[in-house]
Amino acid sequence: MSLVAHSLDVIRRFQAPSGAYPASPTFSAYRGYSWLRDGAFIAEGASRHGDVAGADAFHAWSARVVGDRAGQVEALVARAARGEPIPAAEMLPTRFTLDGVAGADAWWDFQLDGYGTWLWALREHAARHGTAPAGVEKGVRTAARYLSAFWHRPCYDWWEEHLEQRHVATLGAVHAGLRAAAALGVLSASESAAAGEAVAGIAGLVAREGVTPEGHLRKWLGGDAVDASLLACVEPFGLYPAGHPVGAATVAEVERRLARDGGVYRYLADTFYGGGRWPLLSGLLGWNHARAGRRVEAARYLGWMAAQATPEGDLPEQVAGPLLAPERRREWLERWGPVATPLLWSHGMYLILADELGVTS
Repeated sequence: MSLVAHSLDVIRRFQAPSGAYPASPTFSAYRGYSWLRDGAFIAEGASRHGDVAGADAFHAWSARVVGDRAGQVEALVARAARGEPIPAAEMLPTRFTLDGVAGADAWWDFQLDGYGTWLWALREHAARHGTAPAGVEKGVRTAARYLSAFWHRPCYDWWEEHLEQRHVATLGAVHAGLRAAAALGVLSASESAAAGEAVAGIAGLVAREGVTPEGHLRKWLGGDAVDASLLACVEPFGLYPAGHPVGAATVAEVERRLARDGGVYRYLADTFYGGGRWPLLSGLLGWNHARAGRRVEAARYLGWMAAQATPEGDLPEQVAGPLLAPERRREWLERWGPVATPLLWSHGMYLILADELGVTS
């Protein structure tokens, strides 16, 4: 079986009856939970390869999960308008059980990017197949309301780290999500206006504080580090398109600092499982190369991803070597066991890059 076919099979086989995609069906810390961020990219891969029903089910599940929290969002917005401090623990969850509830396990749980990424993926799916799943309007409006009100707040990044910072990749996801929400045509006039103000605010803030003197994006506002998640601000989120000098410089700088032999590290100070290279990030870098017309480079990253599959065809979250911090690997093995395999996000990213390159088998 080809890795395209196996990836589709993994995604379909483990999708819950609710429509949720589990991050990993076997990994101790992820089992039984779905992230909007991971799921959005998984759904995008499935949508591109014709699994319309599966992607529809995920988007419908996401809309229900978010829409069910409309009252919570309105209460949070009202509290913010009164100037009340709102602890991060009282914001919307980052991950949900497969049935759509918050779950009882402690987590680093205030992340905005997943809500924006879901809106972006829903819009892509709807445009590709002609319509959005029925009943998503309440979820879209709730997510847009939440992001429009709180986009400026510090929160955890893609990697559940640094709650105190405002992360440029998160801002890029929110920017894309609010544009997508407006394009879906379900927002009221006031909601559209608020989303437009937030989009403009994000663009201005990143231009002022999120770009280094060298012309590439920063990991967080005011910092000096580079993170592979910044690639998403170019493709697919389009905060700075591939042809823009900042977009081009960001892709080049991520590749220069974080790519090695086809694999891509998250960031140079990474210690999670010793800090290995992530196949899904190779997919993201390859996606950027493909959209910029660099198909040979994109194909090299797709080939590296495929080479990381187990004999059964499963793609892991990260690979073991060479590591940035090998002395830190043992503590994670003892805490959570072997690296998550399969990671459905890795398979989703493989499908996306394969589609960009016209690879169907």
